[in-house]
Amino acid sequence: MSGGYGQGGRGAGAPRAGKQSSPHQLQESLLDFGDDAVPGALRPERVPLSRAAWIDVQRGWLAGSAALFGRLAADVPWRAERRRMYDRTVDVPRLLCFYGEDAALPDPALDACRDALNAHYAAELGEEFVTAGLCFYRDGRDSVAWHGDRIGRGAAEDTMVAIVSLGEARPLLLRPAPGWPAESASPAEPGGTADEPGGTLRFSLGHGDLIVMGGSCQRTWEHAIPKSARPTGPRISIQFRPRGVR
Repeated sequence: MSGGYGQGGRGAGAPRAGKQSSPHQLQESLLDFGDDAVPGALRPERVPLSRAAWIDVQRGWLAGSAALFGRLAADVPWRAERRRMYDRTVDVPRLLCFYGEDAALPDPALDACRDALNAHYAAELGEEFVTAGLCFYRDGRDSVAWHGDRIGRGAAEDTMVAIVSLGEARPLLLRPAPGWPAESASPAEPGGTADEPGGTLRFSLGHGDLIVMGGSCQRTWEHAIPKSARPTGPRISIQFRPRGVR
């Protein structure tokens, strides 16, 4: 998800004030156990949206994602950022880290995921996924507002963004972008519902699930991770993108 990714520099990503779980405790709270994080064979189900947009979804694609969650939570140089909004500066409600196309990824499992995604999608995409943006949603107070990844080429070209979700399942919402009303959209399987206002689609993603947003999705649709008032465990998302898309 676009915007505000930090790179390098530990310290700014300190946990929130108050009682915090250790990485070991976070890992033990998850359901997807296994010694190694290994991506499975890619057999996603495609959901066509309007305006030539689409999403692919594959549940539990990354086996052993709990172990990977624990390593990333502990080892990634997470950054807490602040952003100007209207007349004040506010905290970005999640921790961030960005790995550019020449940067080494923080865990071999991410290289394996990117390699598998490139083998499956490169012919359709016409290029490879080369960057990785990581977001750490510590609890239900962390979120990302409605947006499309339109910084760079995504504003004018069809592209793909592949997201692997680790940890607690959180809803990812999709809706037609302003000025792009839905012609028709399928909220059917795999796992989407359209019971949100305005025909918004909801996909609960975590524990190694994969979603790929393709076609015109970044231009003609927008997505969000809403805040939750209910007790919510931590989640890490890994977003793989081609060059020039943020």
